[in-house]
Amino acid sequence: MMTTSSTFQGLPVIPDELYTADSPRKIAQVVHAPEVNEGVGMRVRRSIGIGRLPNLTPFLMLDHFSSEFGGPDDAGAPDHPHRGQETITYILQGGVDHEDFAGNRGTLDAGDLQFMTAGRGIMHSEMPREDLIGKPMVGMQLWVDLPKELKYCEPRYRDLKAAEVPQATADEGRVHVKVISGQAFGVQSLRDLSYTPVWYLDFSVKPGGKFQIPLPRKWNAFCYVLEGSVIITGGDEERHCPRFSNIVFQKDGDSVSIAVATDAEKDARFIVVAGMPLDQPVVQYGPFVATSREEVMQAVVDFQTGQNGFERAVNWVSENSTRSRRNSRA
Repeated sequence: MMTTSSTFQGLPVIPDELYTADSPRKIAQVVHAPEVNEGVGMRVRRSIGIGRLPNLTPFLMLDHFSSEFGGPDDAGAPDHPHRGQETITYILQGGVDHEDFAGNRGTLDAGDLQFMTAGRGIMHSEMPREDLIGKPMVGMQLWVDLPKELKYCEPRYRDLKAAEVPQATADEGRVHVKVISGQAFGVQSLRDLSYTPVWYLDFSVKPGGKFQIPLPRKWNAFCYVLEGSVIITGGDEERHCPRFSNIVFQKDGDSVSIAVATDAEKDARFIVVAGMPLDQPVVQYGPFVATSREEVMQAVVDFQTGQNGFERAVNWVSENSTRSRRNSRA
């Protein structure tokens, strides 16, 4: 289930501009994602939202979660609030049950995504699917800032099932991409997924595969390596980047050029993400994101007192969290 607003107020996810691939972007920096604790018992690799890369407007945080990083089998994110941002959750393996204080609930299976707009306030839980506890769980969660004028919009969900995601191939089949949001190789995604315009492309590339793909000009962009390693080419620079690297691109240029070495031992899997920069301050306190210290402190007060969007958070407890506590006592 999901909640929707009556009128979509987001900006076009595919800007009206000429898309060329003449000038590949150079690398601005490469961040190796360290392991950190998150939620209850979760271990994640975080490459945005850390000291070296506090944010990359409009992106606030990027977490790669996997049971291989450690933690109990039922580790997850029980009841917690958000305000002022959007989250994009992508399940690569396993499954997640989610629910919120408005009565929305559902399940994300492997290949599914959820675009969640917190807006003025939401409280929800995200826990491993009960029948899959004990099996490997892998996914990504990206936090995206909301434009100042949409910080207090009504919360909403848009679940995107794996079957809804268009796919494309290139380089004689050596390059495969799931076009989650945006466009690639002439294939466009569904629209109206999030308010802040974001391109989200999931690539699998065989050894020897390569491509150069246009991105919206002047948008911030990065490539995060999930498996294998990649070669990034921009200008006269060629750089090999291993697993868990987040390659942040410079804004100058009209495209990104990525390859996998011919002698690579395995395929590479990585995401390429681009987003429209927001010309506004970022003031963050945990899951609350605002444009001033006063606003973010008000978010804390609103949550604690159950007002201004958090009325339904008072005494709300998800079934997911109840189940988790029951299992921990077993």
